[in-house]
Amino acid sequence: MTLPADISERLSRLALPGQAIIDGARVEAASGATFHNVSPRDGLVLNQVAACQAEDVARAVASARAAFEDGRWRDQGPRAKKKVLFRLAELMERDAEELALLESLDVGKPIRDARNVDVPLAIGTCRWYAEALDKVYGEVGASPVDRLSYAVHEPLGVIGAIVPWNFPLHMAMWKVAPALAMGNSVVLKPAEQSPLTALKLGELALEAGLPAGVLNVVPGLGGVAGEALALSMDVDMIAFTGSGPVGRKLMEYSARSNLKRVSLELGGKSPQIVFADCPDLDAAAEAAAWGVFYNQGEVCTAASRLLVEASIKDRFLEKVVAVAKGMAVGDPLDPATQFGAMVSERQMNTALDYIATADSQGARRVLGGSRIRQDSGGFYVEPTIFDRVEADHTLAREEVFGPVLSVLTFKDEDQAVRLANDTVYGLAAGLWTSDINRALRGARRLKAGLVWVNGWDACDITMPFGGFKQSGFGRDRSLHALHKYADLKSVSVTLR
Repeated sequence: MTLPADISERLSRLALPGQAIIDGARVEAASGATFHNVSPRDGLVLNQVAACQAEDVARAVASARAAFEDGRWRDQGPRAKKKVLFRLAELMERDAEELALLESLDVGKPIRDARNVDVPLAIGTCRWYAEALDKVYGEVGASPVDRLSYAVHEPLGVIGAIVPWNFPLHMAMWKVAPALAMGNSVVLKPAEQSPLTALKLGELALEAGLPAGVLNVVPGLGGVAGEALALSMDVDMIAFTGSGPVGRKLMEYSARSNLKRVSLELGGKSPQIVFADCPDLDAAAEAAAWGVFYNQGEVCTAASRLLVEASIKDRFLEKVVAVAKGMAVGDPLDPATQFGAMVSERQMNTALDYIATADSQGARRVLGGSRIRQDSGGFYVEPTIFDRVEADHTLAREEVFGPVLSVLTFKDEDQAVRLANDTVYGLAAGLWTSDINRALRGARRLKAGLVWVNGWDACDITMPFGGFKQSGFGRDRSLHALHKYADLKSVSVTLR
């Protein structure tokens, strides 16, 4: 398709970063190795990116350690740290259009979402932690008159941040901003499917005045660069968002190395429950559809299980299908597009495999189910809805991470809660009801780290984000994230 003139003009001037950021410099991998960075928009190679290996990761970790130990960032006062982080936010805002284009090209998300959601939220996260960094206080203990006891928060040291491909810049800032705010050094490993905005972030951080070595960015394959980072004896913590199998490996690597701390956010199979007394069925239908189809379903909190009270199921499902049919599917760089490409051919095929499995297990497909826009060369799957899904069906139990909704029914509140909790995951859950007692009971009974009532994804940076059960442990966002990147030290002074 023909793109708008302003986007075509910006694309013609867009520089695609491909070098690692180590010790304040843009560098190639020591081996000279690179990997193809493919755009899911059209299946074409965007650029070649440095394929960092164990040697490169070791250099980055050594640089981060040296920066931490000599105090070039750690020992700066709150006002100085604020100045640098606020300057970083300003530079991101200056280059917001470039960041949005890089994100959309790299992962296939609609440019409207990259412009209006991802990049602004990443900037807001940087500003929020810049402002919050001097709001973390120690404690004074109850001591006898001849002793003063107090506790202080101290930075951990070197943080390895391994971030996913679905919201590359936004998730990077969820980890980088609070880690830097607490005075740590960071080695950032972006997903190999989405290196561009992380590399751009590294460049902007240096321009903002962050000292060399405090933020290093090492692109590369997860099984190589990610593994080397997690096995490093000189990394104090791994902060990870991604899949359960990789999360398990990271815990193993911690045990095999230096028992580094590990914080994991591992996705989910989140239920959205709609009771017959829902206060607004149209709003709930919008939330049900966008809750699973936003970002092509590639969202850890995707509301991939829709639980509807049997008495309203048919009427409500019609509304959800109507919302899904109205979504504008198209080229991610078209500002009118609401639903873009999946991140890779592999992820597209995974979604199609789950669709085929649902068909074979007897669920009723009521919408979608096919690959589309094949002539573009990109990786597109249309919004797909299955009704008559049973609790033991694969589609009701496994995370698809794609645009596929399973619809189940229930007869009463107890059955709804049982179905909602019948999963190994526990990241998010939601319920729609006019009964405040039922809402509060449900919020207490649902086993999830995030519970939304009469809305979906209805929270912001001020609230902690993380899950129960196999959705991981540790929290991003809020002041709690600052504590995650610090140790608590007790000091007692005997008076003489």
